[in-house]
Amino acid sequence: MNLIITNIKWIMLIAGLLTCSMIFAVFTPHTVLMNMFGETLAEPLAQMIVRSWGFLIFLIGTLLIYGAFKPVYRNLAIVMASISKVFFILLILNLGPQYSDKSLSTIILDSIIVAIFLSYLFKVKIKIH
Repeated sequence: MNLIITNIKWIMLIAGLLTCSMIFAVFTPHTVLMNMFGETLAEPLAQMIVRSWGFLIFLIGTLLIYGAFKPVYRNLAIVMASISKVFFILLILNLGPQYSDKSLSTIILDSIIVAIFLSYLFKVKIKIH
């Protein structure tokens, strides 16, 4: 567990960079949707929403990177990213099981990141008291 605490900056940096990769949805929404879900959407409104979604995820990644270098914002960044990732995982598992095979690597990676982040928060909370 101390390994997580001593390396949280680098863990957050890597998780943030991986999360920032969703910026590609802004520029290539069809490709991102095909890679993540095995399907794409062609309607103009769908393209706008996918681009916005990709940018919001990119912002979560930048928040993780910022928190990695600014410890005062670390817990906030971890909580926000964890909530976002858990919500995405739950959406796929509950409302989109037909996409879970194609999204399995994202589900696994996000689950690992959330588990590490929650371990960090739990350990830091215990250390404070």
